[in-house]
Amino acid sequence: MKTINLLTGAAMSAALLLMMSACGGKSKDAKADTGKQKEDTPMVTLDTARSENVEQITELTATVKANAKNDIASQSPGRIQKIYTEVGHYVSKGQLLVKMDPTSLLQTKTQLANCEADYKRTLALSKAGGASQQAVDQLKVQLDVTRETYNNLLTNVNLKAPISGVVTARNYDSGDLYKGGDPIVTINDIQPVKIVVNVSEENFAQVKMGMNVKVKVDVYSGETFNGKVSLIYPTMDATTRTFPVEITIANGNRKVRPGMFARATLNLGSAKHVLVPDVAIQKQMGSGDHFVYIYKDGTVSYSKVELGRLVGDRYEIISGVPDGAYVVTSGASKLTDGMAVKVVGDK
Repeated sequence: MKTINLLTGAAMSAALLLMMSACGGKSKDAKADTGKQKEDTPMVTLDTARSENVEQITELTATVKANAKNDIASQSPGRIQKIYTEVGHYVSKGQLLVKMDPTSLLQTKTQLANCEADYKRTLALSKAGGASQQAVDQLKVQLDVTRETYNNLLTNVNLKAPISGVVTARNYDSGDLYKGGDPIVTINDIQPVKIVVNVSEENFAQVKMGMNVKVKVDVYSGETFNGKVSLIYPTMDATTRTFPVEITIANGNRKVRPGMFARATLNLGSAKHVLVPDVAIQKQMGSGDHFVYIYKDGTVSYSKVELGRLVGDRYEIISGVPDGAYVVTSGASKLTDGMAVKVVGDK
């Protein structure tokens, strides 16, 4: 009987040791798993999205154009007697630029003198009863036609500048025979110059006549020119959904020239939008989309955003982030939508 009790006690002791060993191992493994989970939880820092009044500034690009352009040419073919200007010269309105062969002009001038003499003589005879009124009227018509022809030839022999500006093209030389086609010279009025930019439909109402515009030209790095809205087109381009707007630059020193690439900055007032740190903005691989991760109750959620201006080190958010939301500013590269995270630092 004693032997049986001893064996039974030994068996019970062995079973108890085995159970304790098993329980102790499981507790140790559970602690290890918990520690591993904590290590695998991504750590992030946060910042608060804040709503502020943000200046609505937009930059638009365009090519500089002359205020006016004139092609100088004779209405009739003829020999070019002399050209008095060259490309790059500044000419004033009314200045003689080109003189054509005056042969036809001189012939018409002689005809005009004869017509005037015939008319005066016949008019005197008419008053004395020696000529009819019909003869006087016929000579008067002939005189008027000849005078008009002479004035037209005079204009086309002495080609003068109709505007002040810079000569931008000279297609002939003195002595060449002008047969028509290309102008002899071309003048561009560059005081002022203008650019035409395309304003989006949503910004159209904010653009006003006479509003100031800052213009930069790539040729003059760092220099800003003052412009004004001088014309707002009344119709929209149905293809681009934009309105053409003309901006005039005084260009008193004539530095800005037609053909230069310009950037116009328009201040369209202010609007209340959310601002978030620029480091919170992520770019979707393979597309131009941008997004942020928003933190709430221990997890993060993906949110696509529409960006506005970069204001200092914060981006204006047109849509996608509510005011007061917590956005992830570091650790975003390891995140996915709905993932649990650990916040480090002060929110």
